[in-house]
Amino acid sequence: MPNTQGDFVWYELVTPDPDGARRFYGAVAGWQIGDALPEFGGYRMIGRSDGGFAGGVLQLTDEMVSHGARPIWLGYIGVDDVDATVASIEQAGGKALMPAMDVEQVGRMAMVADPQGVPFYVMRGESDESSDVFSTDAIGRCGWNELATRDQKAALDFYTRQFGWTAGDAMPMGDMGDYQFIEQDGTMIGAIMTAAPANPARWRFYFRVADVDAAKTAVEGNGGTITHGPQEVPGGDRILIGNDPQGAEFALVGK
Repeated sequence: MPNTQGDFVWYELVTPDPDGARRFYGAVAGWQIGDALPEFGGYRMIGRSDGGFAGGVLQLTDEMVSHGARPIWLGYIGVDDVDATVASIEQAGGKALMPAMDVEQVGRMAMVADPQGVPFYVMRGESDESSDVFSTDAIGRCGWNELATRDQKAALDFYTRQFGWTAGDAMPMGDMGDYQFIEQDGTMIGAIMTAAPANPARWRFYFRVADVDAAKTAVEGNGGTITHGPQEVPGGDRILIGNDPQGAEFALVGK
């Protein structure tokens, strides 16, 4: 899975009810979440309709909850050297939440937090095959990575220095400041914005669906809730944000 340093290479749903998540996201996104894999601690793969993967599902245990974990979507950023990246992140004011470790047949990874406390993974895959979980236009994959942060300037400096991202254009958002687009190797992969005072700082990932209105109906009919949208955004896409039945925030983008 080694990609260029700074590529998003995987997405992971942490949930207390993987079977419930299978039903919900199957109806909403058309994914096929597989059975637990004993050789990988019960991890489950999220299958796309084209035969590829959209990410994975990790069961949230009571022990994880006791350490502050909650239902959440997390992103994995590919790096050339996991240990060196963790050291650099800590030197820049971030924190290692889970030490670097090797997973057989998968690669080396670590969970970290940026200086504002937002969690994510860094990873160096064992395979030479590039990950295709991110795409700007393919249905079933993540199409946009959005960071809401308490300090936009500091966050932009942190991520561009650590992963080689560049700042693109910025879109004014009134009292919320600018919506700062970020690019990776010339591709616009997402944006960094200031988090609303009542909301936590976090990464939010928008997964592409064929029809946002149909997805909205599926969300509401399968125990989820809509917190924002559907709303048209520049470029002609529409988005919606919600919470799945297990409490993890998710976001969708489509026509």
